[in-house]
Amino acid sequence: MFSVKAKKNFGQHFLKDENIANRVADTLNDFPTLPVMEVGAGTGMLTKFLLKREVDLKVVEIDNESIVYLKEHFPELEGRIIEKDFLKINFDDYFDTEFCVIGNYPYNISSQIFFKVLDNRKQIPFCSGMIQKEVADRMAAPPGSKTYGILSILMQVWYDIEYLFTVNEQAFIPPPKVKSAVIKLTRNNREKLNCNEKLFKTVVKTSFNQRRKMLRNSIKSLLSENSPLPDDPLLTKRPEQLSIEQFEQLTNLLEPLTRQTNKEES
Repeated sequence: MFSVKAKKNFGQHFLKDENIANRVADTLNDFPTLPVMEVGAGTGMLTKFLLKREVDLKVVEIDNESIVYLKEHFPELEGRIIEKDFLKINFDDYFDTEFCVIGNYPYNISSQIFFKVLDNRKQIPFCSGMIQKEVADRMAAPPGSKTYGILSILMQVWYDIEYLFTVNEQAFIPPPKVKSAVIKLTRNNREKLNCNEKLFKTVVKTSFNQRRKMLRNSIKSLLSENSPLPDDPLLTKRPEQLSIEQFEQLTNLLEPLTRQTNKEES
């Protein structure tokens, strides 16, 4: 069955456990009629369960060897294989409605995949699949956790994230050096941030770049030279202690004092 050789440069680890593949496919049960885009179809272990769902399915695969394999073993995929890099796809070329994203994601670009989903969140109400356990832990981490950070906040702003289950290395060919996890992301009700979104991202990233420091020290680089630090209790905390709402408050607090704002005013 595994005539396709896993390639390190594509971050490939082919799932061989049918039970796990079926459980991953079942994460779509809350959105049974929406079109589906599978990322990194590989040898089709997940694909065959997605085909049973009888929805508009597109599969994305960049590896020529995998593409040949899929065409030979799944003739029903005729016209459904997108032979491109997922990160460079224009979704409007394939769907004119909302759709779900699912996959056994290439581990070397998993974070980039989720940030692309994030950038297209109006089209993608749901995303699920397999990633490194470490990345899943970070995405689902609550405030106060050691793994809570930039990825946690930027994803949780727009999606409710649920860590479903852990998958051992032996479920793959070749076995990865890390454990994996299945997660699902469901679009929440937030329509917009209560602050400047661009500055919010900058504040979050700057804060966690020095996560062991109090915020009054880590965000100094954002302030213009003539702007003193405000006297606010938020600045006595470390970034992992702040909720999304508190980061919104912090962004509003800092906006009139930042270099970015002063440059725009001048």
